[in-house]
This record gives sequence, structure tokens and C-alpha cells, in this order.
Amino acid sequence: MSLASSDLQARHLQDLRNKPIDGQVFKELVMAGLTWLRTNQQTVNALNVFPVPDGDTGTNMTLTMQSAWNEIAELGTRHLGEMVAAVAKGALMGARGNSGVILSQLWRGFSRTLQHAEILDAPTFVKGLIEARDTAYKGVVRPVEGTILTVSKDLAAAAEAALQKTQDLCEILEQVVAAADRSVQNTPNLLPVLKQAGVVDSGGKGLFFILEGMLRYVNGESLDTPTVTVQPISAMNLKEAMESVEEGQDYEVVVDFYPKGILDLQAFYGKLETMGTSIQVGEGDGMYRMHIHVPLEKRYEPIDYIMTLGTITKISMENLQAQIEDIQQSKDESIEFQPVEPGQIAVVAVSPGRGLSRIFASLGVAAIISGGQTMNPSTQEILAAFENLPTDKVIILPNNKNIILAARQAKEVTVKQVVVVPTQTVPQGLVAILAHDPYGDLEAVAEKMNNSLASVQTGEITVATRMVEIDGVRVEAGQIIALLDGKLVLSSTSLDEAVLGLLEKAHAADHELITFYFGEDLSRSEANRIADLAWAHYPAQEIEVQEGGQPHYPLIISVE
Repeated sequence: MSLASSDLQARHLQDLRNKPIDGQVFKELVMAGLTWLRTNQQTVNALNVFPVPDGDTGTNMTLTMQSAWNEIAELGTRHLGEMVAAVAKGALMGARGNSGVILSQLWRGFSRTLQHAEILDAPTFVKGLIEARDTAYKGVVRPVEGTILTVSKDLAAAAEAALQKTQDLCEILEQVVAAADRSVQNTPNLLPVLKQAGVVDSGGKGLFFILEGMLRYVNGESLDTPTVTVQPISAMNLKEAMESVEEGQDYEVVVDFYPKGILDLQAFYGKLETMGTSIQVGEGDGMYRMHIHVPLEKRYEPIDYIMTLGTITKISMENLQAQIEDIQQSKDESIEFQPVEPGQIAVVAVSPGRGLSRIFASLGVAAIISGGQTMNPSTQEILAAFENLPTDKVIILPNNKNIILAARQAKEVTVKQVVVVPTQTVPQGLVAILAHDPYGDLEAVAEKMNNSLASVQTGEITVATRMVEIDGVRVEAGQIIALLDGKLVLSSTSLDEAVLGLLEKAHAADHELITFYFGEDLSRSEANRIADLAWAHYPAQEIEVQEGGQPHYPLIISVE
């Protein structure tokens, strides 16, 4: 279905204004919400509290909504309750990251109220939003205000208030979208870390875009052109774009350029959309970077177009098919897992890199789920990792704080005995697996793993994507920054200084073992050099270097 068709827009505008919404019309609203969220996906990704190049909320919410759409794409029912139930099911199984899981809970609550409804009228819509809010809050152990939860609460309250004045569903939707916008803008006043970072809550912004997309569809407005500023160049995730290459996309084109004057982003995006897909635009110090996937016959069109806008400084053009084959060959490299017997405890771990996956396998995990920052696995992917294992006892190590909720959701949709050990980092996961006893009692083994987590500190080294000041640490874009157990602790212009400063913050001299896991963008020789530097300052400590293969973070450092 094409949401760009003016005839279709006008017909459904008439439908929505003059009669209740059945399952098929609601299906189009879901597609509108997904389309507008995808259009603004990179804007949501850029709303990262820490200036690290791995913002993924927009991606997580988009993929969650895509899963919901896939569930209803071929569904022909006009019964509203059946349609919304299918949306909720798709969102549940496709939920990724904390934001995606909470979004799926919102759909679950909305569906619960509408399960017997054939059409959507104003009172039913409002009841659905109220139940959506309640379900989402109940699904989080410690709700935090200033997040997507707050936005769901505020828009539900606005819907209740609007219902006292009108029975017009479209008018209520307008009030809901306006309330969501106000709530998002207010999130920094409720969550101090957002104010420090100078951003609004990303999950709340994603929810706003979904609802605004529905309203824009009702009003016949465009869903294809973002209304946002560009992200920093360093935050552009071009590898992620490779994961969604569509048929007919033959070449990847990346162009760096300086515009002659102020760049009209609306017109720029609009023109690029006539040429290809997977469009990303980043900016830094006045220079813009444009990324696009195009058919063979259009591979020079973006270049010719940008030449009319300013001065090109660099052009990169790659054959997508060749890149995809290289990626697939890398994925096909086998990792051997120890076999699991019936009745044993199987451990499933999330891993962000091939090297780390091999380490986990060598320590006895039964299955690996590829994932981490920018690639949070879905509920379905976590479920699939252990459903076919020949045992009903499973421990999941999420190894990322943004994957814990999805892991717990997978636990709720299986008949197997599953325990989620809430590991927030890879080093925590590696410490936990050392406590594994395949023949032990499930709860006792999980508790032993939990108790081991406090024995390790996790350091992460990456490059800042923007200027910010958090917890007294001032950061300039492009600086090397260090995080210790998820907290920003220092910035530096030198990788060596960042590593040594991080180890000092971790009181490494009081510990026994320092392990460097080097990422895909750091060579082994450079990792060894840094390890030698650390050894010179900490000669009494055992120091190891392991290939991690993780993206975005040149070094993950474990201090035990």
C-alpha cells in the first residue's frame, strides 16, 4: 500500500472524520506510524545521553514496529480487536531494547481493552490508552519518570480530558499528539541526566513520532520527509544500513561536501528519495556527509546533484553485493559449542563481536545471540536461541542493560524454566559464565552467577560524537572518552591517556587481572602496545589481550 497517494490519503481522511475505524483502517494508521518513525529514526538515535556512536533507540523502536506490521501486513480482518491483537503479538516478538519492550507493552495494554471491539470510537480509544499506560508501568520493575513511560502517562491524561469535551476521535488524537510533544519536551526537567546532556528522552520522542505519523496520515500530510536536524557525522551507522539492503540497490555512495550556503534539509532529503534508499545525512564543523543506496544506473546522480549544492571533498562508492558477500562469509565462520544434554543447564549469551563469541563458546555457553549496542536482539531472536536446545533449563546472559527487558520478555513466552541473570556488560557475562555448573540446581547456579557480578568492573573506550558536559566531565566532539561501569569518567585527546586514566579511576592497582578486549577498529599490535603501556604502570597485575571484535568501542576493559 502506498501512503503517498493523494487519492488514498483523501479517502481515508474522509473515513476517519466521518465514521469509526475498523481493522483495515487501523492497519493503515499503524503503517503511517511506522513510516513516520522510520523517517525520523536517525533523529531518535541521535538523542543519546552519552556522546557515544551507538544510539539505537530509534532503530529498536522502528524494528519493533516493523515486526508489528509484518504480523498484520496480510491480515484481512475488519474486526478491530483482532487487528490490534495481531499488532501486539508482532510487537511482543519483535521487541528490541528497553524502548522496544516498553512499546510492545503499550500495544499489549491497548490490545487488552480492544479485544472485543469491532470498531474504534473515541471512548474505546481513550480506554485503550489508559490500559496501555498501566500495562507499561506494571511491566517495569522500577519505573523512571522522564522517559517513554511518562509520555504514555501524559498523553493518556490528555485523552481523558479531551473526551470530556468531544466524541470526535480525530480531535482527541490531535490533543494526544500535542500532549505527547509537550511531555517529551519536559522530560529533561524530570530526568537530570537528560538536562545535562542537552537532549530529550529518545523513547518518548519515538512514541511521539508514531502517534504524530498517524495524525499526519489523517491530515493528508507527507510521511517521507523528516522534520529534523541531522545527526553528527561520527554517529552515522553505515554498517547498520548494510543490514537492510533492498532489491535493486546496487551501489553504496557516500559523499562529503561543504554547501555553498545554508542547506535546505527538507529539499535535500526529498531530492535524494527520488534516487535511492537507506539515506543518512550527518554534519560536523560545517561539512556534511551523505549516505545512500542506489541502483546501478543512478550511481552518479547523488554526486551530480550535490555538486550543484557546494564543494565535494570526498566520494566513496562501493558495490553492495560484494560487501554483502563479504559480510555473509564472515557470519558463516563456525563457532563450536559444547553439546547440551537433557536436564543440564544451558547458558545463552548475547555477544557483540566474533572474538567475544568464541570466548563465550570456549567457556561453555550453549548458544550465542549476536547483539549489543545498535543491534539489540529481539524477543523472538532470544527465544529462538534456546527453544530448540535439548533441555528445559536455561540461563540467559544479556550482557547489556538495554537487552535485559527483552530477555525477560522471552522468559515469559516460553514453557521452559528460564532465569535471566542481569549482566549489563560483557565482562560481567564472562565472570558469570565461570560460575556455571551444568549439573547444578538452576536457581542456585543463577544466584551464584549474580553474586559474581560485583567482582568485575567494566571500562569502555570510544570516541565522542558531540560536545557535552555530564557529571563534571566536559567532552568535545571527536575526543576519546572513557566510561566505567556505564558512567562517563573522563575525556582525552589521547588513547593512551584515556586508558591509563580509566585504570586509575577503576583503582586497578588494587585488583589482580586487567583484560583488554580490542574491537574491530583496533589492530592487535596496537592493543598489545596499550597492554604493554598498562603493564609498565601496573607491573604487579596480570594483563591479558583478547580479540573482541566489537563495533564502536576500540577497547572493552575488564578489571577483576
